This record gives sequence, C-alpha cells and structure tokens, in this order.
Amino acid sequence: MAKVETRTSPEEEEPPLDPDAVERAYRFHRARRAARQRWHREKRWAGIRFWLVLALALAVAVLLAARTLGEIERVFGL
Repeated sequence: MAKVETRTSPEEEEPPLDPDAVERAYRFHRARRAARQRWHREKRWAGIRFWLVLALALAVAVLLAARTLGEIERVFGL
C-alpha cells in the first residue's frame, strides 16, 4: 500500500536565519571598499614619491657633475 507523504509548511523547511549575517556582510563590503580606496591612495602617493626621489637624485647628480667639472678646470687650468 502506498504511503501518504506529509508535507511540511515552507516556514519549517527554511533554515534558521543568522541574525548577525546582514551586519557581517555590511562590515565585510565596507572593509573591502575601504581597502580599495586605501590601495588607490597609496598607489597615487607612490607615484608622487617616485618622481620626487628621481628629481632629488637628478639634482644631486647635476650638482656633483658641476662641482667635478669646476674642480677639473681648476686643477688642469682648462
């Protein structure tokens, strides 16, 4: 003889909801957005630092070359 299947209501079939899941997801996405903004900001500052150090190194090289040429002219009387 066939058995009659008892159906449960949809409320009984749904798993219990985690009350903190929404808050955790909000904090997670907010942290990802903050990390992405921080990465862009650091990338921009890294470019600025690169050009400043390059300009400083170039200025030091020009200063040393000028002093060296001046010293060569003085020593050899060119």
